[in-house]
Amino acid sequence: MKNEWILDVLDDLTAFAKVNGMPSLAEQLADTSLLAACELASVSAGGAVSGAKEADSIVQRDFGGSRASL
Repeated sequence: MKNEWILDVLDDLTAFAKVNGMPSLAEQLADTSLLAACELASVSAGGAVSGAKEADSIVQRDFGGSRASL
């Protein structure tokens, strides 16, 4: 997968959050890393990215946004 670098970035951000006393952010980033890995695997396998709509609705709910503002 040519886009695996994003997983390294998310891991670095997670480590930063843990070291700097941001456990909620670290947990959210860990969840995001899992979602990214699943989507990368799905895309590289040529499949549709399942769960994308569900992820969008979670982000909108958690951050009060709308798809148009993302």
